[in-house]
Amino acid sequence: MKIDPLIQSWHAEMTAVRRDIHAHPELGFEEERTSAIVADKLREYGCEVTTGIAKTGIVGTIRVGNSPNSIGLRADMDALPMEETNTFAHRSRHKGKMHGCGHDGHTTMLLTAARYLSETRKFQGTVHFIFQPAEEGPGGGRVMVEEGLFQKFPCDAVFGMHNRPSLPVGKFQIRSGPMMAGAGSFDITIKGKGTHGARPESGIDPVVVASHIVTAAQTIRSRTLSPHDPAVLSITQVHAGDAYNVIPETAVLRGTIRAFRQEVMDAQMQGLARIASQVAAAYGATAHCDIRQGYPPLVNHPEEAAFIADVAASLVGEENVNRNGALVMGSEDFSYMLNAVPGAFILTGQGGSGDHGGSCEVHNPGYDFNDEVLPLGATLFARLVEAKLGTAAS
Repeated sequence: MKIDPLIQSWHAEMTAVRRDIHAHPELGFEEERTSAIVADKLREYGCEVTTGIAKTGIVGTIRVGNSPNSIGLRADMDALPMEETNTFAHRSRHKGKMHGCGHDGHTTMLLTAARYLSETRKFQGTVHFIFQPAEEGPGGGRVMVEEGLFQKFPCDAVFGMHNRPSLPVGKFQIRSGPMMAGAGSFDITIKGKGTHGARPESGIDPVVVASHIVTAAQTIRSRTLSPHDPAVLSITQVHAGDAYNVIPETAVLRGTIRAFRQEVMDAQMQGLARIASQVAAAYGATAHCDIRQGYPPLVNHPEEAAFIADVAASLVGEENVNRNGALVMGSEDFSYMLNAVPGAFILTGQGGSGDHGGSCEVHNPGYDFNDEVLPLGATLFARLVEAKLGTAAS
């Protein structure tokens, strides 16, 4: 691996910063301590710093020369609302909060890239270091875009990355076009007529209605969508009743919808609403559907996907960059940024060796970011800038 020697020399410092952030996790739009660390370090490195974007978001900027060319690099900062089971010294100190997805590592890699680029300045143009809050559900990427991120900080292209424990250290995975699924969620409240469990004829059983909706909803995928369009509709919660001998008045279904094209997301949401309301009506009940679009599908732009893959290959070799990686059913609100500006998102291997990393998947209570990856990720961020805004390129 061709890790920059200067960045490699900072590995111990990077590890200390990453573990400090890990020990003090903060949830979406609450990243006050993390944002303060990021802002202080960016100022220390000589960056222009703008705070308060999407409440706790930060943008650091470096300008070199008079070139109008620009690039954005993004890292997420928030933690998950889950309990950590690790016992190492840098485990979470906040009950019910954990860096279970590696955003502590992403933030540290981007901070280190900012430090390197501010010292070396081997480019002509402008770099914006985008530290985003609230990726884990609240949609900080959407809020940053809606608050004028790319109007205030214009970027010719924007790039992001995410660790992947199932990939060994030193390997990357990407694909052009749709790469990560869009996500939606739903609550369906079925209202029947409650009655004694021994006298079902005097009521309308919402549990029976809910059961038929669960079954019929599966035909949306199997009978209304093309088999060439990957999609998921999962009903993950069923809630009804409190007693053995009472047919309840209501039942509630909840779940998630995933797809890689917005048209398929729309078809699933419309189909679910239609089936729920009409199945309920067939049994004399009603169904109130609250079906919400979440993150849109993450779609990499072809030119930018090829570019970041090329840069990654220059570091680890072409044989270690999968340019046609598998579709990922997980969702990412970097998709909002890619819908606004050309760019690409790459997966970075962190499985295998390391003190704690690589042992389990993200969102697991025993997860920890693999600090071995920090210098490689920071080098990739730095080389993206030098390749995009290098003197020869501009």
